[in-house]
Amino acid sequence: MISPARRLAFEVLSRVEGGAWASEVLAGSSAGLDSRDAGLATEIVFGTLRHLPQLDFLIGHFGKRDPEKLDAAVRLALRAGIYQLRYMDRIPAHAAVSESVEWMRQAGQPRAAGLVNAVLRRVTREPVDWHHREIALSTPLWLLEGWDKQFGRETADRIAAAFLQRPDTFVRNPPAGHGLELEPTDVPGAWRVLSGDARGLRIQDAGSQSIVPLLGLEEGMTFLDVCAAPGNKTAQALEAGARAVAADLYVHRLRQFSGCPRVALDATVPLPFRGAFDRILVDAPCSGTGTLGRNPEIKWRLNPTDIRDLHGRQVRILRNSLELLAPGGRLVYSTCALEKRENEEVVARVLKPLETRFRTAGTFRRTPGIDAGDGFFAAVVEACVIP
Repeated sequence: MISPARRLAFEVLSRVEGGAWASEVLAGSSAGLDSRDAGLATEIVFGTLRHLPQLDFLIGHFGKRDPEKLDAAVRLALRAGIYQLRYMDRIPAHAAVSESVEWMRQAGQPRAAGLVNAVLRRVTREPVDWHHREIALSTPLWLLEGWDKQFGRETADRIAAAFLQRPDTFVRNPPAGHGLELEPTDVPGAWRVLSGDARGLRIQDAGSQSIVPLLGLEEGMTFLDVCAAPGNKTAQALEAGARAVAADLYVHRLRQFSGCPRVALDATVPLPFRGAFDRILVDAPCSGTGTLGRNPEIKWRLNPTDIRDLHGRQVRILRNSLELLAPGGRLVYSTCALEKRENEEVVARVLKPLETRFRTAGTFRRTPGIDAGDGFFAAVVEACVIP
């Protein structure tokens, strides 16, 4: 017998192996579970995904086997089982072991069930020597080395370590009577949830909430959100009384957002608006390396070629968006990425040939492990008023 929480966790991890995103699968599959089961499944899934190199090292350490030579379902069961045994408190060892074994039987691999049972029963919480930094921090070496150059090794290690922790939940301007225990952050309107159920409130990361204030929006200003989905930042703009347009290539992702016109838009080509906007937000598609705590699969799927390709796309989007900025207007270019190639280098490449028309009024960064919430970069660009 497998509990509903562990059954869901194993199923989600199996689908992630096939290319799915854990958050999307969990959102669509956990609706029928009570909050405790949903929370346990979520912890097993994301904890396992955050620590993959450590877990694979431990499979070799306790099982004396190369995890890469194991069947994918066996490797999955061992990873999830070891995560529960070593990283989670208040999990009965017999439950973690027996349900992992039963999962193998139900997966049609009764012989492998014996292997899973034997390995998991050897697992202890004794410290181990990880041997390599990329295992100790469960982060690809190429990412660590890039962060070393950009931030220094100490900060790079803090960033990677922060991504191994369960990310905080933040809400935007919660109403009275919400029943949550909250604490304020350094971002106005962003509150960290300490306890309670935040479902039904506007959940939005503190880093995400920090971007819109850089626009300096005032009531009545025209505002274009170029890459708006799922609409949280547009909703912030509406708080200031802006006359907003929410645009996105995947406009269906804005289906739950209302309050202003929604437009399907491919921002990599010239934009189809006739007038100019006082304020523009380009929250560009990016690698998401500032969100690895809540999207750990990115660590294992991203490669340097992806960063190069994203840079070209981001350049086109920013360049096209600037053409719609009114004289004296302000545009904020932002990403939830840490990589300089997606941030400073995009802004510099676009603005250098346009320096008579636009100027950078400042840059802004939030660093995981140092600042609350996800990692974000933003550059404030102003359009010159030409006499």
